Parts: sequence; structure tokens; C-alpha cells
Amino acid sequence: MVIGVPAEITAFEGRVALTPTGARALTRAGHTVLVQQGAGDASGLTDDDYVRAGAELVPTPEEVWGRAGLIWKVQAPQAAEWPLMRQGQVLVAFLHLAANQGLHDALRRAGVTAIATELVTDERGGRPLLTPMSEIAGRLAVQAGAMCLSLPHGGRGLLLGGATGVAPARTLILGGGVVGEHAATAALGAGSDVVVMDLDLPRLRELSARTGGRARTLFASPSELERALGEADLVIGAALIPGARTPRLIRREALSFMKPGAAIVDVAVDQGGVAETTRPTNYGDPCYLVDGVVHYAVPNLPGVVPRTATFALENVSLPYAARLAERGPRSAPGLAQALVVADGEPVPAANRGR
Repeated sequence: MVIGVPAEITAFEGRVALTPTGARALTRAGHTVLVQQGAGDASGLTDDDYVRAGAELVPTPEEVWGRAGLIWKVQAPQAAEWPLMRQGQVLVAFLHLAANQGLHDALRRAGVTAIATELVTDERGGRPLLTPMSEIAGRLAVQAGAMCLSLPHGGRGLLLGGATGVAPARTLILGGGVVGEHAATAALGAGSDVVVMDLDLPRLRELSARTGGRARTLFASPSELERALGEADLVIGAALIPGARTPRLIRREALSFMKPGAAIVDVAVDQGGVAETTRPTNYGDPCYLVDGVVHYAVPNLPGVVPRTATFALENVSLPYAARLAERGPRSAPGLAQALVVADGEPVPAANRGR
């Protein structure tokens, strides 16, 4: 199998899908690994590192896409890459198709077979490739929120942890999954007053136990959500429905309930976002104001800490790359359930894994 690793072209994306360690493992297994020159630079991985690992360096994305039967990426292909996709090729990346109809159409037209990294499952029903990125995103969301609450970004001028004699900021987290748990942990560590809302009561009990009761939990009824939004200084959108668009929990009119200068960090922007007023931004210009509320909606949050994120991702993804290269997309354990397009034909969720 010829495995191609293009350089990521998404704005402010520093991750790379394969490290030299991964390249060495795959080449020793008999595969050819093509790595675009400079693909690992932002993660501190040099071209020489890849050459020593047995990979072949290629100068252009056209050559990577043109020669490889398997494209191993972090981010979904951008519009500039769509013409490079071709019939019979297998693509693996974080696709988030529920919020990207244009990409879905492009995959179909190209006739590729596409596997959505975020949908890969393990034997326990977990999402092993999404989990480390969600952990990092949850922690970064709190850092982003702290920035949004500062005066230069239009925020309320609050420190998350307050100060001696001054109350801390209130952080409201919508969604108690992996992102929500790690955001809660980070916010508590910063000294914030933390509330987590979800519809899953067993999960809320688990989060309460894990935080020793320091993170308060609320059932996400419409009336409780409205009240909680009015009390929050920082809201972190952490809701997720795998493979589907995130429900819009915060309508435009709900911003009127919020404090002037409060902030929303919408981690769920990849899947459309929890707020009706969410629109994707990037690290170059991450914030915007709507009705006096600061919005932060960078889709690729972990991309700004690429060295940490690249190694965290490969720790869990390399075994899947090896299985895919050996067995193909329909028979590799855990990957068949993430097959969203097969030879250009959409794969309904009910048929995945069959």
C-alpha cells in the first residue's frame, strides 16, 4: 500500500497525521510512505526525521495525492484539495460531514472511499481517535474563554478565578462528554465556579463524582438553560451527537438573557455549533461580537498546540492505519463503522460496519 501524508493547509493547522515513528512502523511492515516536504515542521518533526524513518519525501501535494492509494490526514480536505482526490482512493481524516455538504458532494464526485476519523469506534463503543483531540479542545476552550473575558476582546474584564475578596467567574459547560469533562477540570483548576449541563443524568452523576462535587450539575431543561445562560460569564459549547449536526441550544434571542461582555466558546463549531449565532473563525481573528456577547468559534482548536496534539493522535491512530493498510476499509476493526462514503456512494449510518 502507498500511504500519503500531505501537509495540512487549513489556516493555523500545525498537526501532521503521521510522525516519523509511525512512518517507520508502516515502512517496516512493507508499505510505502510518502510525506510532503515540510508536513511535520510545525510539530517539530523535520524532513530528515522522516527520511531516517524510511519515508519518501515528495515536494508537492499533487504528487502525494497522485501516487497514494491511502491518504492519511488530520483535517478534512479543503476546497483547494478537492480536485486532487481521485476514483478508488481511500481518505481518512476528521470530516464532520454533517456541517459540510460541499465536502460531502466533492467526495462523491471524486469517487473516493472516505473514513471519518471522529466516527471510528472501539469494542466498548468509545471514540478512540476523537477522544484525545476532545481532551485537548476542552482544556484549550478554557484558555480561550479566559482571553475572551478580557477587555481587549470585548469581554467583561473578568479573571476566571477572581481574586482575594472578589468572586470568580461563572463557567457554564453545555455537554458532559469528553470535551465537557476536560473543560470542567481546566476551569476548576483556574478557580472558576463551574456548572455542567446535560440531558444524561448518569453522566452528570459521574462528572459530579469525578470532580468531588466541585462542578455543579444541572439537567438541561429549557427553563434551566435560560436561567443558567443569564448567570454565566463564560459558556463553553461542548455538546456532540456523533455523525449529526449539533443541536442549536442557544438561539439568537437567548443572547438577550446573557450579561454584556459574556463569552461563548463554541467547541462544537465543527458540527455546526451550539449557538445559532456561531460562525467558524480562525486563530488569526478568533472573536466577534453579537448583541454584546463575545463569540469564539475556531474549528481546529488542537491545531495551535500541534506537537502535543500530533503525538496524542498518533498514540491511538497508528494501529488503525496499520490495519487499514493491511485489510482495507471494510474489514479493518473499528473502521468500517466510520465509513461514510464508499467508492463515491454515501454510506447511511444504519449500513456502516456491514
